[in-house]
Amino acid sequence: MMKHLVFTLLAWWFTPDNIISYTADPATQEIRLYWKDERGQLLGSIQNLKDYLGRKQQKLVFATNGGMYKMDNSPLGLFIQDRKIVSPLNISSGSGNFYLMPNGVFYITTANKAGICPTSDFKESDRIKLATQSGPMLLINGAIHTAFKKGSANLNVRNGVGILPGNKLLFAMSKEPINFYDFAAYFKSMGCINALYLDGFVSRTYLPEKNWVQTDGNFGVMIGITVSN
Repeated sequence: MMKHLVFTLLAWWFTPDNIISYTADPATQEIRLYWKDERGQLLGSIQNLKDYLGRKQQKLVFATNGGMYKMDNSPLGLFIQDRKIVSPLNISSGSGNFYLMPNGVFYITTANKAGICPTSDFKESDRIKLATQSGPMLLINGAIHTAFKKGSANLNVRNGVGILPGNKLLFAMSKEPINFYDFAAYFKSMGCINALYLDGFVSRTYLPEKNWVQTDGNFGVMIGITVSN
């Protein structure tokens, strides 16, 4: 009873006023990762992605940046696109959010099963259709990352992805600066067991069905969901 009350209060605190979210179903929706076009040209922004897909008679219904990247916009960690490893798993150490261990991998299999796991648990396989590595993990087996502190003054716009019951995905971005603990708590309040941080102040979300349209940016990997025109 008390656990349910806590989750209810958390869900009330994270209102649509400060979090924009989208629930997706890998079993029925076309979810893909994008980086470059067929000519090897960086897509970069959500507007460029939208235009690119439009030329293919595909309508973009949701998009967000999909993980951290280097100065040249190449993926900082693992990037699998259409079952091909474009960038290898990054198991090195360093400074910054990506290296706040455990970091993790978001992936979808060829059977359209979605997963998020710590990098150390990820197993490469030809059954992985797409994957992107980022960090830190927000939730690990239902627990908020132990490095996050309640009341932290480390505030930023943030976006991430979590796994909901029933093989659903929850994409979310804060509309206003938020600390890591509260952002992770949002995913927990929504019922996610595992969730992964994607990026910070550079984050953008395109979600016209909720009148939230951000099409700028200068990204590496992007996550896009489409329907046919």
